[in-house]
Amino acid sequence: MKCSEIIEILQEFAPARCACDWDNPGLLAGRRDKEVKKIYIALDASDEAVEGAVREGADLLLTHHPLIFRPLKKVNDENFITRRLIRLIQADISLYAMHTNFDAAPGGMADLAASRLKLQNVRPLEYMGEMEKDGVSKSYGIGALGELSSPCTVRALAEQVKKAFGLPFVLVYSEGLMESEVKTAALCPGSGGSVIETALEKEAQVLITGDIGHHPGVDAAARGMAVIDAGHYGMEHIFISHMAEALQERLGDWITIIQAPPAWPAALL
Repeated sequence: MKCSEIIEILQEFAPARCACDWDNPGLLAGRRDKEVKKIYIALDASDEAVEGAVREGADLLLTHHPLIFRPLKKVNDENFITRRLIRLIQADISLYAMHTNFDAAPGGMADLAASRLKLQNVRPLEYMGEMEKDGVSKSYGIGALGELSSPCTVRALAEQVKKAFGLPFVLVYSEGLMESEVKTAALCPGSGGSVIETALEKEAQVLITGDIGHHPGVDAAARGMAVIDAGHYGMEHIFISHMAEALQERLGDWITIIQAPPAWPAALL
């Protein structure tokens, strides 16, 4: 199957029109006419992921985060990003990213995270529009808002988040809210600082996110909304297994899908 045909399938999962204006998803390197028999899936196009794709003889490296965000003036071995691009191109490996389009699309990152936490009545936190999926019109947008299956304390919910995403720890901004009972939760699996105001406006009692700064977290808690920071990789690593299963089901056993091993970018020592 050609890389272009794989891209058509990936566009069905997460159309480019669902991406934020500032984002840079899509085919970032390589040939559209490349014959693809092996796909390597990772969260980031890190040195480890690139070398893993080369080692496994992959034809396509599929990532969530784009390797390229800003225009490149030079492609040489003096920059860590362009070194990775050179390595991929030399190995004839195409690079494709599904970022905010996957975050926002129905069934994408926010919905997957909401499902893991068994949220009910799930809707986009930041509404972007409507799209047809499986013959049904569905709302899409950044993040998710929903209700817990049963009210619980912030402390208990933090434990649920750890279990749902297989995490050793989470960071909680609580301002005395740890034992407060919560029912309505906002989700933003990636960087959640930009959705704090929206979550507060929609009366979320807790924001569960993958990345937030100290001051935004403290300030949100001071305004009555606890924040559970589960780590950017901690929440979004679910992209890897989800896309592996979705592509395997769609493409069948004739194409090999390889999942990158866990690659936690930080450790609690």
